[in-house]
Parts: sequence; structure tokens; C-alpha cells
Amino acid sequence: MIVKLLILAGGYLLGSVPWGVVIARLACGIDPRNDGSHSTGATNVSRLCGFKWGVATLACDVLKGALPVWLALAVSPTPLFVTMTALACVLGHVFSCFMHFGGGKAVATTIGVFLPLAFLPLLGACILCIFMIWRSGYVSVGSLTLVGSLPVFLIIGGYWQWIVLSLLLCALVVWKHRENISRLRQGTEKAWLKGRI
Repeated sequence: MIVKLLILAGGYLLGSVPWGVVIARLACGIDPRNDGSHSTGATNVSRLCGFKWGVATLACDVLKGALPVWLALAVSPTPLFVTMTALACVLGHVFSCFMHFGGGKAVATTIGVFLPLAFLPLLGACILCIFMIWRSGYVSVGSLTLVGSLPVFLIIGGYWQWIVLSLLLCALVVWKHRENISRLRQGTEKAWLKGRI
């Protein structure tokens, strides 16, 4: 039980690390919360500091979701415990204790937690996400497509044990994108890599 609690706590703390802030400050001496879209995500860091730093932010945000889930699977691969660990990581990203319980949009960390759980369904959702970004010109549309399609891909692949997790994270991501959704409806959303992941 103690080990499980440590994994849950560690998952939240690792999820809370604002890699976009860390990387932007080290790479170009700025705080992404004060510039661009004011997001700590990969898209804003890419716009402010360059593509490679955006990729680095994306990779770190994915890994901070994947690593605790991999550990949870190794320690106790029960759906309930793994789901709780995954939620702890993503909630850490969204409600970071290092940023006064503010945070990012949860898309990259959601990708991370599903990386060790359901790779093929995740791959399908990511391909659809990229396609929608290409077709629409909006990162936010791709992000919403990813989390909306992931439960469908999980059902198709027979990954029933992760459906609840995918639905919870879909609801969280949609909620975090409520301003983007409003701008999309009004036609004022920033196009092509100017949304917020």
C-alpha cells in the first residue's frame, strides 16, 4: 500500500513539473505564461523559442505521463490502480502544485499515460489528430479530435479496461479547451500551430 501511495504521489508531482516553463526559461530566457498564448504547452514554446524546443517540451510532457504509468503496471497492473496513477499524472499537469494549481491543457500528458497502455489505439488517434490539424489548420481541433476519438479506437481494439480513463480525460481536455472552442465558434481561434496543446 505504501508503495502504491508513493507512486500516486510521485505521479502527481512529476505531472506537476511545468516543463514548458523550464525549457522556455533555459532556451530563450522567457516565461511562456507571459507571452504568446500564455500557455506552457509545446505549441506556445515552439512559437516563442523555436520548433526544437517545442518538440522537447512535448517529449517531456509525454514522458511525465508515461513513466509513472509504466511503473504502476510493473508494481500492480490492476486497471483501478493504473487508472488512478494515470489520473494523478494528468491532474498534476492541469493543477500543478508548482504553478499555484494552474497548468496546461493535458493533451500531451494524456498521450503519455496511454503510451504504455494502448499503443495502437493511441497511434490511430494521433494520426487522426495530425490529419485534422493539417485539414483545419487548428491545433485545438486536432487535440479535441485526439481525445474524442481515443475511446472509439480503444473499443475497436478491445481495450475495455481503459475506456473509463479515456472518457474522464476526454472530458477534462474538452473542459480545458472551452476557451478554444468558444474562439472556434466565433472564428477567432489562432490558426496553424497557434492553438494550445
